Amino acid sequence: MRVAFLGLGHMGLPMAVNLHRAGHRVVGFDVADRARDAARDAGLEVVVTMFQNGAQVLAAYAGVGGEPGLCGVAAPGTLFVDCSTIAVDDARSAHTVAESAGHRALDAPVSGGVVGAEAGTLTFMVGGAASDLDEVRALLETMGRRVVHCGGPGLGQAAKICNNMILAVSQIAVAEAFVLGESLGLGHAELYDVAAHASGQCWALTVNCPVPGPVPSSPANRDFAPGFAGALMDKDLTLAVRAIADAGVSARLGSAAHEMYRRFAEGEGAGRDFSGIIETIRAHSRGTESPDDARGAPR
Repeated sequence: MRVAFLGLGHMGLPMAVNLHRAGHRVVGFDVADRARDAARDAGLEVVVTMFQNGAQVLAAYAGVGGEPGLCGVAAPGTLFVDCSTIAVDDARSAHTVAESAGHRALDAPVSGGVVGAEAGTLTFMVGGAASDLDEVRALLETMGRRVVHCGGPGLGQAAKICNNMILAVSQIAVAEAFVLGESLGLGHAELYDVAAHASGQCWALTVNCPVPGPVPSSPANRDFAPGFAGALMDKDLTLAVRAIADAGVSARLGSAAHEMYRRFAEGEGAGRDFSGIIETIRAHSRGTESPDDARGAPR
């Protein structure tokens, strides 16, 4: 297939490279010279960074400053697949823009981080018509291991923010448990061995373990070099609490996690893996934190 890929940074570039390697003709664009150079080096014509927010998606679709957007210049019936993580209402607006111009659209945010993008093991959460998903399922399966149709327009984004709210809460719970274990004299390996094979088992423990040793591939073994940065978790939780407010849902743990990650991302946590929240919890627990160290700690 011929694929125009707009949005290729840490996530988008490896996704497009996987399409290219599978034999698809990929043409991309990015406003950053560095990203375009990286794409050329990888064998693509041009490289794109993945869009960061809904405003960028809508501007690309509809155009700005009197210039036509993608929907104004694409061939009739083009299928737009947006893999950004944006607000549910922005995703639905993007569907409307595309359909009003005679096109089709899917929202298809991903889970799996940079590692999953590079390995082609992402999970795609897709909102839109099932028939449109069928048309591009093979493309998505080139970049990911699992493709889930979540329902109509915007429901891919709904699934993404719900999933990441679960992840944030569970990552904080795992971190707090390890800090408690430390204070009680319990070793990391022993706690991991119990929890990983008991009712405490979860992804935040067995894949993203926040202490070095038990899971050699976790960011904790690399000084929390990000697989999924704190700034991105803050962004996703901001979208989640926006949806919580709009829906009138009582979600106390999700809201508390948002506040912790908001503060975490105000400092060095923005560029570190989100599992690094354990250092904030540890410092706060011991009363040794500086004002910057305490960012993200519950109050």
